[in-house]
Amino acid sequence: MKQLHRPDLFGWSEFNEERNIDFHSVLWVREGGNVLIDPLPMSDHDHYHLQSLGGVNIIVITNSDHVRDAERIANQTGAIVCAPAREEACFPLACQRWLYDGETIVQGLVAYQLEGSKTPGELALVLEGSTLITGDLIRCHVGGELCMLPAAKLTDRSKAIKSVKRIADLTGIKTVLVGDGWPIFNHGAEALHRLARSL
Repeated sequence: MKQLHRPDLFGWSEFNEERNIDFHSVLWVREGGNVLIDPLPMSDHDHYHLQSLGGVNIIVITNSDHVRDAERIANQTGAIVCAPAREEACFPLACQRWLYDGETIVQGLVAYQLEGSKTPGELALVLEGSTLITGDLIRCHVGGELCMLPAAKLTDRSKAIKSVKRIADLTGIKTVLVGDGWPIFNHGAEALHRLARSL
């Protein structure tokens, strides 16, 4: 795991040869219990690092295609698994909590439901008003420039565009940590606005 743009945020990645981009996971270290988001498999070093930072209490999965290694990590740690409420009927693993649009997961972390993506209830997360964490719909294949999931993967392009524009209208976003591609550590709002205008 590598420290990100804040001392309480860490990330680890896995290169996907088929798409030629990195997949990412995020750890938020916080009082009251650490939060893992879309956790990829962890190396022994990462597990040791995680334990040195206080372990994990909550795992948040942004969509049913990002289950990744959540079940194994939850079984090892006893963490509560949270996932999109609109995917409850088809979610591939047991969850203890289902998340709704606008819901505060823990203090400082809010879920926003996205429509039209490749799964029915994908979530984007906003951390303390300034860091956006995305799953699949909003991505970054070229450093510094956000893009949307390819049209062929969308269930409803018009709804997806509306969802992206809604997220772009949020105020205060500085950083965008995408699930797929390059992170944008500064000027995230500007990148979101450029993406919204291009759609």
